[in-house]
Amino acid sequence: MSKLSKQLVTLARQAGGSFKTVSDRMKIAKRLAESMAILNIQIRDIKNMKMNHIEKYIDSRKSENISKRTLQNEMAAVRAIFAMAGRSQLANPHHERLSNHALGLSGVSREGTKMAISDERYHTTLVLVRGKDEGVAAAMQLSRYLGLRTEEAVQAAKSLRTWEKALLRGDERVRVVFGTKGGRPRDTTVVERDKVIQAVRTAIKYANKNQGRLIDKPNLHSAIDRYRNIVREAGLTGKSSPHSLRYAYAVEAINYHLSKGFSRKEAEAMVSMDLGHGDGRGHYVARVYNRQGGHD
Repeated sequence: MSKLSKQLVTLARQAGGSFKTVSDRMKIAKRLAESMAILNIQIRDIKNMKMNHIEKYIDSRKSENISKRTLQNEMAAVRAIFAMAGRSQLANPHHERLSNHALGLSGVSREGTKMAISDERYHTTLVLVRGKDEGVAAAMQLSRYLGLRTEEAVQAAKSLRTWEKALLRGDERVRVVFGTKGGRPRDTTVVERDKVIQAVRTAIKYANKNQGRLIDKPNLHSAIDRYRNIVREAGLTGKSSPHSLRYAYAVEAINYHLSKGFSRKEAEAMVSMDLGHGDGRGHYVARVYNRQGGHD
Protein backbone atom coordinates (compact mmCIF):
# COMPACT_ATOMS: atom_id res chain seq x y z
CA MET A 1 0.00 0.00 0.00
CA SER A 2 1.41 3.41 -0.97
CA LYS A 3 2.09 6.19 1.53
CA LEU A 4 -0.87 8.18 0.15
CA SER A 5 -3.15 5.16 0.36
CA LYS A 6 -2.20 4.49 4.00
CA GLN A 7 -2.76 8.14 4.87
CA LEU A 8 -6.16 8.38 3.17
CA VAL A 9 -7.37 5.09 4.67
CA THR A 10 -6.30 6.23 8.17
CA LEU A 11 -8.14 9.55 7.75
CA ALA A 12 -11.20 7.69 6.43
CA ARG A 13 -11.25 5.55 9.56
CA GLN A 14 -10.72 8.51 11.89
CA ALA A 15 -13.70 10.38 10.37
CA GLY A 16 -15.96 7.96 12.27
CA GLY A 17 -19.54 6.85 11.74
CA SER A 18 -21.25 3.47 11.65
CA PHE A 19 -19.32 0.31 10.81
CA LYS A 20 -20.64 0.30 7.23
CA THR A 21 -20.03 4.03 6.70
CA VAL A 22 -16.42 3.73 7.86
CA SER A 23 -15.84 0.51 5.90
CA ASP A 24 -17.21 2.04 2.68
CA ARG A 25 -15.23 5.25 3.20
CA MET A 26 -11.98 3.30 3.65
CA LYS A 27 -12.61 1.45 0.38
CA ILE A 28 -13.21 4.77 -1.39
CA ALA A 29 -10.00 6.19 0.14
CA LYS A 30 -7.98 3.26 -1.20
CA ARG A 31 -9.62 3.60 -4.63
CA LEU A 32 -8.86 7.33 -4.71
CA ALA A 33 -5.17 6.71 -3.98
CA GLU A 34 -4.99 3.96 -6.63
CA SER A 35 -6.66 6.26 -9.16
CA MET A 36 -4.07 8.97 -8.53
CA ALA A 37 -1.34 6.50 -9.53
CA ILE A 38 -3.27 5.27 -12.59
CA LEU A 39 -3.88 8.87 -13.69
CA ASN A 40 -0.14 9.53 -13.26
CA ILE A 41 -0.76 12.12 -10.55
CA GLN A 42 2.38 11.75 -8.47
CA ILE A 43 1.59 12.89 -4.95
CA ARG A 44 2.44 11.25 -1.64
CA ASP A 45 0.47 13.40 0.80
CA ILE A 46 -3.09 14.70 0.95
CA LYS A 47 -1.76 18.22 1.58
CA ASN A 48 -0.56 18.18 -2.06
CA MET A 49 -3.93 17.11 -3.46
CA LYS A 50 -5.55 19.77 -5.64
CA MET A 51 -8.99 20.50 -7.04
CA ASN A 52 -8.14 19.26 -10.51
CA HIS A 53 -6.99 15.92 -9.04
CA ILE A 54 -10.47 15.32 -7.64
CA GLU A 55 -12.07 16.50 -10.89
CA LYS A 56 -9.94 13.99 -12.83
CA TYR A 57 -10.86 11.24 -10.37
CA ILE A 58 -14.59 11.87 -10.83
CA ASP A 59 -14.18 12.05 -14.62
CA SER A 60 -12.40 8.69 -14.59
CA ARG A 61 -15.19 7.16 -12.49
CA LYS A 62 -17.81 8.56 -14.87
CA SER A 63 -15.99 6.91 -17.76
CA GLU A 64 -16.57 3.58 -15.97
CA ASN A 65 -20.34 4.27 -16.07
CA ILE A 66 -20.59 4.57 -12.28
CA SER A 67 -23.99 5.98 -11.30
CA LYS A 68 -24.38 9.58 -10.12
CA ARG A 69 -25.81 8.36 -6.82
CA THR A 70 -22.71 6.25 -6.15
CA LEU A 71 -20.44 9.16 -7.08
CA GLN A 72 -22.35 11.46 -4.73
CA ASN A 73 -21.60 8.97 -1.94
CA GLU A 74 -17.94 8.85 -3.01
CA MET A 75 -17.68 12.64 -2.88
CA ALA A 76 -19.26 12.66 0.59
CA ALA A 77 -16.51 10.25 1.68
CA VAL A 78 -13.79 12.33 0.01
CA ARG A 79 -15.07 15.47 1.75
CA ALA A 80 -15.02 13.69 5.12
CA ILE A 81 -11.39 12.69 4.47
CA PHE A 82 -10.44 16.26 3.52
CA ALA A 83 -12.18 17.58 6.65
CA MET A 84 -10.17 15.18 8.85
CA ALA A 85 -6.97 16.36 7.12
CA GLY A 86 -7.81 20.01 7.86
CA ARG A 87 -8.45 20.79 4.18
CA SER A 88 -11.71 22.58 5.00
CA GLN A 89 -11.90 24.45 1.70
CA LEU A 90 -11.88 21.26 -0.36
CA ALA A 91 -14.26 19.64 2.15
CA ASN A 92 -16.90 22.31 1.51
CA PRO A 93 -19.93 20.67 -0.23
CA HIS A 94 -20.70 24.06 -1.85
CA HIS A 95 -17.20 24.44 -3.31
CA GLU A 96 -17.15 26.37 -6.58
CA ARG A 97 -15.58 23.48 -8.50
CA LEU A 98 -16.06 20.45 -6.25
CA SER A 99 -19.76 20.68 -5.35
CA ASN A 100 -21.99 17.91 -6.71
CA HIS A 101 -23.51 20.45 -9.11
CA ALA A 102 -20.12 21.61 -10.42
CA LEU A 103 -19.00 17.99 -10.89
CA GLY A 104 -22.18 17.13 -12.81
CA LEU A 105 -23.53 14.87 -10.07
CA SER A 106 -26.65 16.78 -9.05
CA GLY A 107 -30.25 16.13 -10.02
CA VAL A 108 -30.40 12.59 -8.68
CA SER A 109 -33.32 11.66 -6.45
CA ARG A 110 -32.56 9.98 -3.14
CA GLU A 111 -35.74 7.99 -3.57
CA GLY A 112 -34.97 4.38 -2.85
CA THR A 113 -34.71 1.78 -5.58
CA LYS A 114 -35.58 -1.01 -3.17
CA MET A 115 -38.98 -2.29 -2.12
CA ALA A 116 -40.55 -3.69 1.03
CA ILE A 117 -40.22 -7.46 0.84
CA SER A 118 -43.54 -9.28 0.43
CA ASP A 119 -44.57 -11.79 3.11
CA GLU A 120 -44.38 -14.62 0.58
CA ARG A 121 -40.85 -13.70 -0.49
CA TYR A 122 -39.79 -13.18 3.13
CA HIS A 123 -40.97 -16.59 4.33
CA THR A 124 -39.47 -18.38 1.31
CA THR A 125 -36.13 -16.66 1.90
CA LEU A 126 -36.24 -17.35 5.64
CA VAL A 127 -36.58 -21.10 5.02
CA LEU A 128 -33.54 -21.03 2.71
CA VAL A 129 -31.48 -18.99 5.18
CA ARG A 130 -32.47 -21.22 8.11
CA GLY A 131 -31.24 -24.24 6.15
CA LYS A 132 -27.77 -22.67 5.92
CA ASP A 133 -27.42 -20.82 9.22
CA GLU A 134 -30.02 -20.65 12.01
CA GLY A 135 -28.26 -17.70 13.63
CA VAL A 136 -28.43 -15.63 10.46
CA ALA A 137 -32.11 -16.58 10.17
CA ALA A 138 -32.71 -15.37 13.74
CA ALA A 139 -31.00 -12.04 12.99
CA MET A 140 -33.00 -11.74 9.77
CA GLN A 141 -36.28 -12.15 11.69
CA LEU A 142 -35.26 -9.38 14.10
CA SER A 143 -34.44 -7.11 11.16
CA ARG A 144 -37.84 -7.78 9.61
CA TYR A 145 -39.98 -7.20 12.72
CA LEU A 146 -37.98 -4.42 14.39
CA GLY A 147 -36.67 -2.62 11.28
CA LEU A 148 -33.03 -3.20 12.22
CA ARG A 149 -30.06 -2.31 10.02
CA THR A 150 -27.72 -5.20 9.24
CA GLU A 151 -25.15 -4.20 11.87
CA GLU A 152 -27.90 -3.76 14.47
CA ALA A 153 -29.34 -7.21 13.72
CA VAL A 154 -25.91 -8.85 13.95
CA GLN A 155 -25.24 -7.22 17.34
CA ALA A 156 -28.78 -7.77 18.66
CA ALA A 157 -27.70 -10.70 20.86
CA LYS A 158 -26.46 -8.19 23.45
CA SER A 159 -29.97 -6.76 23.88
CA LEU A 160 -32.21 -9.82 23.60
CA ARG A 161 -32.88 -10.28 27.33
CA THR A 162 -33.64 -6.58 27.76
CA TRP A 163 -36.05 -6.70 24.83
CA GLU A 164 -37.77 -9.81 26.18
CA LYS A 165 -38.36 -8.12 29.56
CA ALA A 166 -39.73 -4.99 27.85
CA LEU A 167 -42.08 -7.07 25.70
CA LEU A 168 -43.35 -9.07 28.67
CA ARG A 169 -44.00 -5.82 30.55
CA GLY A 170 -46.15 -4.73 27.63
CA ASP A 171 -43.85 -1.86 26.60
CA GLU A 172 -44.76 -0.32 23.25
CA ARG A 173 -41.12 0.16 22.28
CA VAL A 174 -37.76 -1.57 22.68
CA ARG A 175 -34.45 0.24 22.88
CA VAL A 176 -31.90 -0.44 20.12
CA VAL A 177 -28.41 0.33 21.43
CA PHE A 178 -25.74 -1.68 19.60
CA GLY A 179 -24.70 -1.09 15.99
CA THR A 180 -26.74 2.09 15.55
CA LYS A 181 -25.56 4.86 13.22
CA GLY A 182 -23.41 7.33 15.09
CA GLY A 183 -23.87 5.27 18.26
CA ARG A 184 -27.25 6.91 18.91
CA PRO A 185 -29.66 4.60 20.80
CA ARG A 186 -33.29 4.72 19.72
CA ASP A 187 -36.67 3.42 20.85
CA THR A 188 -38.34 1.33 18.15
CA THR A 189 -42.09 0.72 18.06
CA VAL A 190 -43.24 -2.88 18.50
CA VAL A 191 -45.76 -3.28 15.66
CA GLU A 192 -46.48 -7.03 15.52
CA ARG A 193 -45.97 -7.96 19.18
CA ASP A 194 -46.47 -11.73 18.87
CA LYS A 195 -44.04 -11.97 15.95
CA VAL A 196 -41.47 -9.80 17.74
CA ILE A 197 -41.72 -11.96 20.89
CA GLN A 198 -41.31 -15.10 18.81
CA ALA A 199 -38.31 -13.62 16.94
CA VAL A 200 -36.65 -12.51 20.18
CA ARG A 201 -37.18 -15.88 21.87
CA THR A 202 -35.89 -17.77 18.83
CA ALA A 203 -32.77 -15.59 18.89
CA ILE A 204 -32.29 -16.08 22.66
CA LYS A 205 -32.56 -19.85 22.27
CA TYR A 206 -29.95 -19.87 19.51
CA ALA A 207 -27.58 -17.45 21.27
CA ASN A 208 -27.71 -19.52 24.48
CA LYS A 209 -26.28 -22.49 22.58
CA ASN A 210 -23.67 -20.43 20.74
CA GLN A 211 -21.65 -18.46 23.31
CA GLY A 212 -24.13 -15.58 23.32
CA ARG A 213 -23.76 -14.90 19.60
CA LEU A 214 -26.16 -15.00 16.67
CA ILE A 215 -23.38 -15.17 14.07
CA ASP A 216 -20.54 -17.56 14.82
CA LYS A 217 -17.60 -15.39 13.78
CA PRO A 218 -14.68 -14.00 15.82
CA ASN A 219 -15.30 -10.32 15.07
CA LEU A 220 -17.99 -7.90 13.94
CA HIS A 221 -16.57 -7.43 10.44
CA SER A 222 -16.62 -11.15 9.60
CA ALA A 223 -20.03 -11.58 11.28
CA ILE A 224 -21.56 -8.88 9.08
CA ASP A 225 -19.96 -10.42 5.99
CA ARG A 226 -21.37 -13.83 6.95
CA TYR A 227 -24.88 -12.38 7.40
CA ARG A 228 -24.81 -10.50 4.09
CA ASN A 229 -23.41 -13.43 2.12
CA ILE A 230 -25.99 -15.92 3.44
CA VAL A 231 -29.03 -13.69 2.82
CA ARG A 232 -27.76 -12.73 -0.64
CA GLU A 233 -27.26 -16.38 -1.58
CA ALA A 234 -30.87 -16.93 -0.48
CA GLY A 235 -32.06 -14.26 -2.92
CA LEU A 236 -32.01 -10.94 -1.04
CA THR A 237 -30.40 -8.93 -3.82
CA GLY A 238 -31.31 -5.90 -5.94
CA LYS A 239 -34.71 -4.47 -5.02
CA SER A 240 -35.04 -7.23 -2.42
CA SER A 241 -31.71 -6.56 -0.70
CA PRO A 242 -31.36 -7.10 3.07
CA HIS A 243 -32.63 -3.52 3.46
CA SER A 244 -36.01 -4.63 2.06
CA LEU A 245 -36.67 -6.20 5.49
CA ARG A 246 -36.38 -2.75 7.05
CA TYR A 247 -38.63 -1.32 4.34
CA ALA A 248 -41.32 -3.90 5.18
CA TYR A 249 -41.18 -2.90 8.84
CA ALA A 250 -41.52 0.79 7.84
CA VAL A 251 -44.68 0.09 5.80
CA GLU A 252 -46.28 -1.75 8.73
CA ALA A 253 -45.14 0.86 11.26
CA ILE A 254 -46.72 3.72 9.29
CA ASN A 255 -50.02 1.82 9.10
CA TYR A 256 -49.75 1.04 12.82
CA HIS A 257 -49.30 4.70 13.78
CA LEU A 258 -52.14 5.71 11.43
CA SER A 259 -54.40 3.16 13.15
CA LYS A 260 -53.63 4.88 16.47
CA GLY A 261 -55.15 8.11 15.15
CA PHE A 262 -52.01 9.94 14.05
CA SER A 263 -51.99 11.97 10.84
CA ARG A 264 -49.94 10.78 7.84
CA LYS A 265 -47.20 13.36 8.54
CA GLU A 266 -47.12 12.43 12.23
CA ALA A 267 -46.95 8.71 11.39
CA GLU A 268 -44.08 9.29 8.95
CA ALA A 269 -42.18 11.36 11.53
CA MET A 270 -42.66 8.62 14.13
CA VAL A 271 -41.43 5.92 11.76
CA SER A 272 -38.42 8.10 10.97
CA MET A 273 -37.60 7.95 14.69
CA ASP A 274 -38.35 4.19 14.81
CA LEU A 275 -35.76 3.69 12.07
CA GLY A 276 -33.17 5.98 13.67
CA HIS A 277 -33.41 8.90 11.23
CA GLY A 278 -34.84 11.50 13.65
CA ASP A 279 -38.26 13.15 13.58
CA GLY A 280 -37.27 15.72 10.96
CA ARG A 281 -36.98 13.17 8.17
CA GLY A 282 -40.56 11.97 7.87
CA HIS A 283 -40.66 13.22 4.28
CA TYR A 284 -37.59 11.07 3.53
CA VAL A 285 -39.28 8.00 5.00
CA ALA A 286 -42.39 8.69 2.92
CA ARG A 287 -40.35 8.83 -0.31
CA VAL A 288 -37.76 6.17 0.32
CA TYR A 289 -39.22 3.54 2.62
CA ASN A 290 -42.96 3.41 2.11
CA ARG A 291 -42.93 1.54 -1.19
CA GLN A 292 -44.37 -1.94 -1.26
CA GLY A 293 -43.15 -4.67 -3.53
CA GLY A 294 -45.17 -7.39 -5.16
CA HIS A 295 -44.79 -11.10 -4.70
CA ASP A 296 -41.95 -11.32 -7.22
